[in-house]
Amino acid sequence: MKRIFVLFLICLTCMTGCAEVKQLTPETTDAPPVISSAPAPSLSPTPDPEAGLTGVNPLTGLKMDEAYVNRRPIAVMMNNLKKALPQYGVSQADIIYEAPAEGGITRMLAVWQNASAVARIGSVRSARAYYLDLAQGLDAILLHAGGSPEAYAQIPARGVTALDCVRGGWEGTLFWRDKGRIKNAGYEHSVFTSGERITKALTKVKRIDHEADYDNGLRFSEDTVTNAGKTAQTITLPYSEYKTGVFTYDEKTGLYAVSEYGKAYIDGENETQVAVKNVLIISAKVTQIKGDDAGRLRVDLVGSGSGYYACAGRAVSIKWSKKSYSAPFVYTLESGAALTLARGTSYINIFPTSRQPVIA
Repeated sequence: MKRIFVLFLICLTCMTGCAEVKQLTPETTDAPPVISSAPAPSLSPTPDPEAGLTGVNPLTGLKMDEAYVNRRPIAVMMNNLKKALPQYGVSQADIIYEAPAEGGITRMLAVWQNASAVARIGSVRSARAYYLDLAQGLDAILLHAGGSPEAYAQIPARGVTALDCVRGGWEGTLFWRDKGRIKNAGYEHSVFTSGERITKALTKVKRIDHEADYDNGLRFSEDTVTNAGKTAQTITLPYSEYKTGVFTYDEKTGLYAVSEYGKAYIDGENETQVAVKNVLIISAKVTQIKGDDAGRLRVDLVGSGSGYYACAGRAVSIKWSKKSYSAPFVYTLESGAALTLARGTSYINIFPTSRQPVIA
């Protein structure tokens, strides 16, 4: 019996030792770690900005909320002095017009079919008579802060829908003055508005929709004249000794990046460089108004002339015409065929016939 008990203890000891070895083995092994072969998570697709939209923006050809398709656009006079930069909201505009003003400077008229989502727009500046031509050509509602004597006389005479910060009673509601701008740039460069304020102001405007038969004359397509014309990788527009605009084509984005004063043209709202799909140059006669003590200009936009259209790194010669102050621009190729723009935003330069653009 004693002998059997001894044998039992020996076996129990061996079993315990084996168990201890099995416990130590995983901790002392040099085997490489197991690498999971599970697939990497897939990246989410880029959201389609036009998804769910059924309307077509008449200023860009892009899809938009159907509720805004027949609305009159919002056109805002924009300051473009160096000391008044940056501008705000311009990268979200559907169309930007630029035209010369007195003293070698230029001003912009930025246009939105739907400005309701733009957080800040400005700085807003005074109007000139030829900017009325641009706004009326799109049946737009004009926002401005002051105006030349000629503009003030023609606004009521032409029946322009103009909301004025200076004489129109809109300061404090539609417009506000930025205290920082007053201190750093001057009182005249301090006026701003916003999409929210514009939306509220429109409730007091008599007509916010186009008439039933209105047509702005713009036509859009995915196909453009990019296989015709000449190379237009860079477009340089020397408006004056003070102001030169440059458009540089980016093949990755398919857009023209805009620069001025030797720097990128930046939207202060989102710190991005303004970039557009279409660049148009409208050559127009520019003269100084006789007897005007401020050297203000007259720009002939009613009539016809020549110009250029650039898209996707190519440019073609075009012709333009405008039958009246309130008529839209009509753009054609030199052959007389209607010009079709690429779907997207446009920058339209009203450029003096006395100067030459450089397209290369």
